[in-house]
Amino acid sequence: MCWKCGSSITEAFISRTSECPVCGKDLHSCRNCVFYSPGSHYDCHESIDELVKDKESANFCDSFSVKRNFSGNSSANLSENSTAQKARAAFNSLFNN
Repeated sequence: MCWKCGSSITEAFISRTSECPVCGKDLHSCRNCVFYSPGSHYDCHESIDELVKDKESANFCDSFSVKRNFSGNSSANLSENSTAQKARAAFNSLFNN
């Protein structure tokens, strides 16, 4: 799906020049990659040598792999969030005596 508008991506291969048919945003961008991870080194889980400054525009990254689903749309992620919230609440309860 497109990181910007959430539209389904039907293309089997995403080239550097691929754009979302609905909103026109670049699909071969950091924001649409499975390795995109804000807070990681260069915001990427892959070992990349150069910083990609514009995470929303097309780039030449060889590690790019299209992210088909985003966290807000998956029931598995909802249960992960619930588990994280429970763990955080348990931790905080240690200090609220």
